[in-house]
Amino acid sequence: MKMKLSCPMPKFDFDFITLGHGSGGLLTNKLLDSGVFNILKNDKLDKRHDGAFLEMKGEFAFSTDSFVISPIFFPGGNIGELAVNGTVNDIAMCGAIPKYLSLSFIIEEGLPMSEFWEILVGIKDSCERAGVLVVTGDTKVVDKGKGDKIFINTTGIGQIHPNSSIDTKNIKVGDKIIVSNQIATHGIAILSVRQGLEFETTIKSDTTNLNQTVIGVIESFGKDIHLLKDPTRGGLSSTLNEIARDTNKGIVIENTQIPIDKQVKSACEILGLDPLYSANEGVFLAVVSHDKADEIVAKMRTYDNSAYASIIGEIVESHPKSVVITNTMGGKRVVNMQVGEQLPRIC
Repeated sequence: MKMKLSCPMPKFDFDFITLGHGSGGLLTNKLLDSGVFNILKNDKLDKRHDGAFLEMKGEFAFSTDSFVISPIFFPGGNIGELAVNGTVNDIAMCGAIPKYLSLSFIIEEGLPMSEFWEILVGIKDSCERAGVLVVTGDTKVVDKGKGDKIFINTTGIGQIHPNSSIDTKNIKVGDKIIVSNQIATHGIAILSVRQGLEFETTIKSDTTNLNQTVIGVIESFGKDIHLLKDPTRGGLSSTLNEIARDTNKGIVIENTQIPIDKQVKSACEILGLDPLYSANEGVFLAVVSHDKADEIVAKMRTYDNSAYASIIGEIVESHPKSVVITNTMGGKRVVNMQVGEQLPRIC
C-alpha cells in the first residue's frame, strides 16, 4: 500500500518521532526544518510566523476538518492526501476556489520518520494537484498509547466564484440530482484493508480533489447549479436526507441510475452492506436546474474524476423531508439517514 514517493526522504538525525519533537525546542525545529518547511515551502509558509498573511478580496469560504482514519495508509492514498482533498472539496462545495490551507499534526510518540515523510509527500502532491498552499500550521506530539500514529487537522480558505450561487433556498421542485462518480469506493477500500478481504483486483479509495471539476461546471452553468455537497461519512443516504430536511421537500432517486463499480457492488452484496451508506472521498452531489441537467452531466464527464456522472433523481413536492428510492420492478422504499457508524474512523 506504500506509494512511490515523488520526493526522496532526506537524511534525518532520528528514525522515530519522540516527545521532544513536540517540545517547541531544538528537536521541533529540526523536524520542521527537515520535514514540513522543506517539502511544503512557499513564500507565505517560509515567513515562519505565528500565522499567515493572506491577500483576499470579496466573499470567501472557510472550512475546517479533522482526519483520524485507520489505517493511515490505504489503497489509493494516505491520511495526508485525504486531509488536503477533504478540506479542498469542502471549500469547492461552497462554490469557492480553494486558495490556502492550515495544517496541524497530532503525532503519537514512536511514529517512524519514514511514515511521516510519506504523509508529507502525500500532502505536497495533493496540494500541487489542487493548486493550494499550506501557509500555517502546528505540530504536537502525545505519549505512546495516547494517540493512534497520527491525526491531522486542516482548515481551508477560498474565494467564492463570481458565477456561484450555492444555497438550499435556490432548490425548486423538478430540480435534478446528479452524482459525479461511482459511489462507495472509499468505504469498501478501507474495509478491505481492515478486514484483510481479498478481491480479484485491489479496490482503491477514490480520494481526490474536486475543485477543478466544480469550478469548471460553475463557470459554464453558474446559477443553474443550486447546491453542491460531498457525501463523505454517512454516504449518499445521509447527504440526500440532509438536503430533503433543509429544503422541506421530497427526493426520489432511481436505483438503476446510481453509478457503482461492479467489484464494489459485489463486495457490498457479500458483506451485507448498502452502498448508499458507504463513505466517499472523491464524489459530489449537485442539485441543478432540470433543463440544464443533461448538459451539466456532459460537462462533468469531460473530467477524469467525474467520468461516471449521472442523473440519479429529482426534487419532488410529495413526502417532504424524505428520500425514496425506486427499483426496476417499480418497488419503492424510504432511504433513512444512517444511524450510528457503518464503519468508524473512515476519514
